[in-house]
Amino acid sequence: MNLHLEGKKALVTGSTAGIGAAIASVLARENADVIVNGRTQKRVDEAIEKIKKESPNAAVTGVAADLATAEGAKTVTDFAPEIDILINNMGIFEPKPFADISDEDWLKFFQANVMSGVRLSRFYFPKMIAKNWGRIIFVSSESAVNIPSEMIHYGMTKTAQIAVARGLAETTVGTGVTVNTILPGPTASEGVTTFVSQMAEQQKISNEEMEKQFFETARPSSLLKRFIEPSEIAEFTAFISSPLSSATNGAALRAEGGLLRSIT
Repeated sequence: MNLHLEGKKALVTGSTAGIGAAIASVLARENADVIVNGRTQKRVDEAIEKIKKESPNAAVTGVAADLATAEGAKTVTDFAPEIDILINNMGIFEPKPFADISDEDWLKFFQANVMSGVRLSRFYFPKMIAKNWGRIIFVSSESAVNIPSEMIHYGMTKTAQIAVARGLAETTVGTGVTVNTILPGPTASEGVTTFVSQMAEQQKISNEEMEKQFFETARPSSLLKRFIEPSEIAEFTAFISSPLSSATNGAALRAEGGLLRSIT
């Protein structure tokens, strides 16, 4: 399918690995001008090289910045003062008992997972409104609805992303700008794969057995019963980024393998 992304400039935050890297790759394949982002120049350069291997004619650049800080956001907006598509993907997660989550932890997660997207959206949104076209997408999680008891601070930030996106969408009335949230389920991102491998090693079982155990105990309502591939989220995100998705606005869109049982 031609998503009509030629000439559109897309910024994908946290795009040196996992879901972000997959989104950047798909957008580049669809002929968007893609800006990748990571915290180190080495990771950014590696991500650009990988995309160009997959799509030799891709228009891809990158900027290294820690978007958990206001300074990092300014670095990015100075590098790319005008974009058409903003994918707020950058985020962190960490299983931790509630009683052990310090004030510093709560603030760290809010800065990384919520304020990173708030700052960039605040900068780019008025520009999108002025030209009457734009896409802002927050990559949230099924954990926004199904708050995980093992990382409540993470779930809180994912819920906050939905609230921000919906509120911002309310201000797009009658324009060509849309703001949506995507809710992936458990995905085989770099961090999750490492976590599963570590847990499997601790329990002296295979990664496959650990994955099966995870869906039997931690996410038993999943219909998919496996980790989602980053590319599966990326293809969906690319469509929502495109002109073809103009009727989708203010939505929290599920791509979570049927894990959430509610029908609304």
